Amino acid sequence: QVQLVESGGGLVQAGGSLRLSCAASGRPFMTYGMGWFRQAPGKEREFVAAVNWMLGTQYADPVKGRFTISADFAKNTVYLQMNSLKPEDTSVYYCAYRGGGIKTESRFYDYWGQGTQVTVSS
Repeated sequence: QVQLVESGGGLVQAGGSLRLSCAASGRPFMTYGMGWFRQAPGKEREFVAAVNWMLGTQYADPVKGRFTISADFAKNTVYLQMNSLKPEDTSVYYCAYRGGGIKTESRFYDYWGQGTQVTVSS
């Protein structure tokens, strides 16, 4: 079992920044991947970014150049630095874990955090 706890969400004005954190506890595998997804009301959950200790990072097109995913694998913690936020970034953000490489589809992730709300006002 792997437990994920997110933090760092909140309310910010357009153009502002937020940093999300996700701490994994339990017994994560060494070669794991962690990702961030988001889900807005009435919409499907969508991929944001993912990181794997060997394969690097991958981003969804809408966030490229604005968001940065990073990880401290020694601490089993992943971060999502979000800059130049837009109202359309408003969503519940979830971190997710899988015992393998990077995937952009949510169905490939085995464990999920509880989500943290990010609201960007115009």
